[in-house]
Amino acid sequence: MMEMIVQFAIVVLAIASFFAVRYLPKKLFTSHRTNHRPSNQSRRHLVQATQLLARARSTSHRNKSEALAKTALTEAETALFLFPKDPAPYILKSLALDILGHKRSALRSLDLALASPRVRSIEGRERVEALVRRAELKLAVNRRRRVDSAVADLEEAVRVSEGGGGGGGVGVRAFCVLGECYEFKGMKEEARRAFEEALKMGPECGVARRGLDRLG
Repeated sequence: MMEMIVQFAIVVLAIASFFAVRYLPKKLFTSHRTNHRPSNQSRRHLVQATQLLARARSTSHRNKSEALAKTALTEAETALFLFPKDPAPYILKSLALDILGHKRSALRSLDLALASPRVRSIEGRERVEALVRRAELKLAVNRRRRVDSAVADLEEAVRVSEGGGGGGGVGVRAFCVLGECYEFKGMKEEARRAFEEALKMGPECGVARRGLDRLG
């Protein structure tokens, strides 16, 4: 349970970092012309959604968490209406839907974020995070039918990560989930290598250690 909480905290931190890098510099240097108002309004709703999601995940009261997630969902959908070319509202919408237990809808929203042309504006760590999260949702929706698709996302996430697209917690998660997928498919050597890579990046990772224990 604690690992799940930590993983979600990493997701929220990654999204917050995404906004800080992506939006704040633009806001500082953007004029107040009328044609810039929709994107500025969109950013405000995105910031609100991010803060609400952090609060939703930090509370232990389910009803309060769901209420906050619903409000975050409204903020994300408003941002999406204002600026539909931006992948960020889709990502936040996916996170809110996941908290509400709507995993299929969360997956569809993340698919839209990672579809062309939006995906071209997601780079580095944010792209790794989105790919890993989509793989996790695919496995949650239907592991048997979607495991190959999840592996493809995770292998891409690993390539982006190894190419300088972000390591740390998200890299560890990518290798851990990839190891579990390989294990599910009976690919023991590939699974072992993935868990070993996860431990190189995060020596305290319990998921990777348990995975290696299972493989013997």
